[in-house]
Amino acid sequence: MKFTVKQIDIRKKEYVTILMYLQKHCLPGDKPMKIDRGHWWIAYAENGKPVGFAGLTRSSQWTNAGYMCRAGVLPEYQGHGLQKKLIQVRIQKARRLNWEWLITDTTNNPASANSLIAMGFRMYMPSVPWAWKHSNYWRLNVFAKRKKERSEERRVGKEC
Repeated sequence: MKFTVKQIDIRKKEYVTILMYLQKHCLPGDKPMKIDRGHWWIAYAENGKPVGFAGLTRSSQWTNAGYMCRAGVLPEYQGHGLQKKLIQVRIQKARRLNWEWLITDTTNNPASANSLIAMGFRMYMPSVPWAWKHSNYWRLNVFAKRKKERSEERRVGKEC
């Protein structure tokens, strides 16, 4: 299954409407977040249906960091690597913004935790926790990940 991920302009009402719909259907137990700041993406299936979303804001906890505030994939489209693709676009945006870190949290969500781990995030305990008592906190140095990727590319290139 192929997906297209598009960064959207939240000043356009039609995109905010889609994001609110996706929040309600991807995260039915959560109160939808107000879409009034940050960077947002919508993932579309081949047929043009919006099937996932992701948000990124500047961190209120750290300087030089972004907070991956919301993300979700409709249940019938899960299991195709789309969440990792949504993480990757936010890593790329953080690099373009010259933010050194990305932080986020998960609560009772092993699938999201596994995707974060696969993308290089590691657990940590913030000095001022912001989520639920039983939440897990994650961070990634986006430039360290890039250095590691380049190092691996050079190593593989030498082996060929």
